Amino acid sequence: MNRDEIFSKVRGILAEMFEIDAATVTLESKLVEDLDLDSIDAIDMVVKLQELTGKRVEEAKLRKVRTVGDVVDLVESHLGAS
Repeated sequence: MNRDEIFSKVRGILAEMFEIDAATVTLESKLVEDLDLDSIDAIDMVVKLQELTGKRVEEAKLRKVRTVGDVVDLVESHLGAS
């Protein structure tokens, strides 16, 4: 899966799980400020990402995630995509 496919998948997950208009989600969108996600939403998102990648998301890496682009980077690194 390439970066564009990962972004599309992440955007779809965000839109579906949190009733966000997918058209408004960009790589620069901030999860808390722009998309209004809270800590419970973050946990739900992590569960979905773990299902997508088949790998556990480390808490230390999760704490660094601030934008949709950060989420895409995290998924990309877990998938070993280039």
